[in-house]
Amino acid sequence: MDSSVTAPLYRDITDFAHDMPSWVQHLAEIWTELGLLVFGALFITGWWRARNQDDGALALAVLAPVATAFGYVASEVLKSVVDEERPCRSVAGAAASLVTCPPTGDWSFPSNHSAIAGAAAVALAIARPRLAWLTVPLALLMAFSRVFVGVHYPHDVAVGLLLGAAVSALVVAVLRRPAQSLARTVRGSGAPVAAWASGPGERPAGRSRRRAKRH
Repeated sequence: MDSSVTAPLYRDITDFAHDMPSWVQHLAEIWTELGLLVFGALFITGWWRARNQDDGALALAVLAPVATAFGYVASEVLKSVVDEERPCRSVAGAAASLVTCPPTGDWSFPSNHSAIAGAAAVALAIARPRLAWLTVPLALLMAFSRVFVGVHYPHDVAVGLLLGAAVSALVVAVLRRPAQSLARTVRGSGAPVAAWASGPGERPAGRSRRRAKRH
């Protein structure tokens, strides 16, 4: 995409960023990395929760970070093909970026952080649909923060989000059944490490009712 199309919007957003209080600017500076940590925590808690659920739930929980990794790789491949200079270096008249402008060769299109955020948001929402209210806003805020601090054009983050989300959804769709079969096999292996990693699975309803009667 021609960077001149979104350059005016980039200027507007970076001007807006400089008008914000310092605490908002600092929060935006750390938000990208903080958001990645939140997604990482959601991956771990999702896996731990799925240990007590059926094979399908465990498969989706394990696939979430795998699909996110594929989203990042796809973004990195595209970035190596499209040599777009960072806006903090190439947009004339724009406000200075709030963070250090990445060096030449660290290209702008698409945004890897946005691709990771989009991929993680979709993968987690597929695994746990109720989390969509959290993961989608998280991804959007992470993407916006990359423009806010001045290191990406708006189209960089938009394409990054869409690319990550599309690749993530595709990976989950393709690998869902094999992953479920693998989860079933691991749970039935009897190995201590496998038993810990995969958990006991979902307990039969009949067993729960019998235990309730005993008590």
